[in-house]
Amino acid sequence: MLRVSTSGYNYSHNRCINIVEWFVNEYLSRYKLDINIHHRRLIKRDGVLGWAWVSGSESRPREFEIEIHNLMDREEYTKTLLHELWHVYQHVKKIVLCEDEACRMEDVLFKNYNKGS
Repeated sequence: MLRVSTSGYNYSHNRCINIVEWFVNEYLSRYKLDINIHHRRLIKRDGVLGWAWVSGSESRPREFEIEIHNLMDREEYTKTLLHELWHVYQHVKKIVLCEDEACRMEDVLFKNYNKGS
């Protein structure tokens, strides 16, 4: 079961939900997850396009917060959200967090998402 909530402005709610649902169905369908996505102007504030972190138990992570920059084109937004969702995957599967892996995976995930949607 997946529960997704979104907040913020200057983003497509439907696109966001579609990407998250696709990713979870493909990679984490066995898990009950709660993912909250907040759209903000991160580049000016933090110099990044996105963040992801566990908001619940670290020992059994199932609740996550994602902050994502709200002013990107469709491709950049999709890749960034998939990148952050890969970090969610790493937490759930208890894989050592590796930024290099997430950077490599965003292009793979983007291609797979475009095939499946």
